[in-house]
Amino acid sequence: MVKVNENYLKLEKNYLFIRIAEKVNAFKASHPDATLIRMGIGDVTLPLAPVVVDAMKKAADEMGVKETFRGYEDSGAGYDFLRQAVSGYYKSFGADVPMDDIRINDGAKSDCGNLVDIFGDDNIVLVTDPAYPVYVDSNLMSGRKLVYADSDESNNFAALPCEEGYVLDGVMVHPDIIYLCSPNNPTGSVYTKEQLAAWVAYARAHGSVILFDAAYEAFITDAALPRSIYQIPGAKEVAIEMCSLSKTAGFTGVRCGYTVVPSELTATASDGTQVSLKQLWNRREGSKFNGVSYPVQRAAEAVFTDEGLKQIHENIRYYQENARVIAETMTALEIPFTGGINSPYIWFKCPDGMDSWAFFDKMLNEIAVVGTPGAGFGKNGEGWFRLTAFGDKENTIEAMARLRKMLSK
Repeated sequence: MVKVNENYLKLEKNYLFIRIAEKVNAFKASHPDATLIRMGIGDVTLPLAPVVVDAMKKAADEMGVKETFRGYEDSGAGYDFLRQAVSGYYKSFGADVPMDDIRINDGAKSDCGNLVDIFGDDNIVLVTDPAYPVYVDSNLMSGRKLVYADSDESNNFAALPCEEGYVLDGVMVHPDIIYLCSPNNPTGSVYTKEQLAAWVAYARAHGSVILFDAAYEAFITDAALPRSIYQIPGAKEVAIEMCSLSKTAGFTGVRCGYTVVPSELTATASDGTQVSLKQLWNRREGSKFNGVSYPVQRAAEAVFTDEGLKQIHENIRYYQENARVIAETMTALEIPFTGGINSPYIWFKCPDGMDSWAFFDKMLNEIAVVGTPGAGFGKNGEGWFRLTAFGDKENTIEAMARLRKMLSK
């Protein structure tokens, strides 16, 4: 008789965005003439940069000619031309990441979930709360136990390590795996170098590994803020970094990103020997993933050219302007918020003490604007709400006008 992985039964029955979609579809069915504005899911709305499209078309043409056709990429880690481009991009903001430590993937979400395969199921995992749901779900699926670091109003939604440890089943423990995201999804907060250094020091002291999600690094405009954990001394010995072109270059429908597992990073096997996590990750990917297509990798390479960076930053500035409009609205309404600067997300406190799902329903039903309830990201998200800046500019302005009108009543 076939048995299921019962760890899946411990998950919320409906993924956050599935529940949102159900509510939105019900609203559309009962209000067919309503002009709905979506500011919930963090999907982009601007097209790919022209230089990216040209590179993809050229590569697709190459695939139709015998002499330039490409099959499997030999290493499975990604073509050298793209890994070299990513390595050069890191150098442009002060992080030394060699090409051989980089693997190309089909987006950060995949590796967020897949990296847990190289760690034992008895590891204790720390997640900052609120957090991107994949961090929690992928570990619950493997049966791991989780502890949480509170990110809340008291620390501006940027939790720092607790030197005494964290309570698990009534006992103080230090986590083995630590998830960090900066700029943060959902809260828009960004760690300073000093704050990240505190996490690196904690991981070094307790033999932990940090899984650092840098998917939104391109939105950081303050040069004093780190865009990679590898800008912190000692991080290569304790951290894996994931990044994506989804928001950097609009690749949500194209799928490409990269993960860095440094050669310096090891973990301890049951016999006490030190094992290279890079070697394990390469072995895992070699068995379960055949790589990203050649046309997509050529398109990604174009992102990191001078012209590519120029064009994608035009799109990023468009989204940053949307974030400014939302942030100005919150300031005018005297609503506490984080994000909006160095981040495409605005995380604000629900007015009048409303819980986040009640505020979601109010916005949807009264002004036809869709956001994301903070409760879907963890207990510290209750009473808070996330809006994204990835929408159309005119729609963003209109949505904020509707919000002002709703809250002025």
